[in-house]
Amino acid sequence: MVSHLVSTIRNVVGITGNVISLFLFLSPVPTFVRIWKKGSVEQYSPVPYLATLINCMVWVIYGLPMVHPNSTLVITINGAGTAIELVYLTLFLIFCHDKKKRLKGLLIALVEVVFMALVTALVLTLAHTTERRSMVVGIIAILFNIMMYASPLSVMVSRYIFRLI
Repeated sequence: MVSHLVSTIRNVVGITGNVISLFLFLSPVPTFVRIWKKGSVEQYSPVPYLATLINCMVWVIYGLPMVHPNSTLVITINGAGTAIELVYLTLFLIFCHDKKKRLKGLLIALVEVVFMALVTALVLTLAHTTERRSMVVGIIAILFNIMMYASPLSVMVSRYIFRLI
């Protein structure tokens, strides 16, 4: 009885968290509507979207059954987040007229994909239990989670430094 109640509470809290996270992932929509209408990314930075992409990809790996069993909610919201961020980055690259900025964004995205492939391969071959895999990928996921939430600060810091110069 208690086990069923705990499971139900866990699912309700998890689904609520997924709904809130979905709204968080969709919060840049007005920015991209503006980019679409103006036909330019103007001074927007791709850093927050790249940080969110790697964060979501790591959490998808974390939620895999062979890494952390019974994590369907983790995979679903972060899979959706990955897809949403890929759309944002595609739009960013389409409307970015600065070739250097576009190339830098593409290279960072490529490095992220290669990094994810390496992490996945290494964790699945070197860590032989789900507990160890969960620990390793979980630590990496938390680090990228911190980076994702700090990434908008990179835009503020660069603007502040630019004003000082």
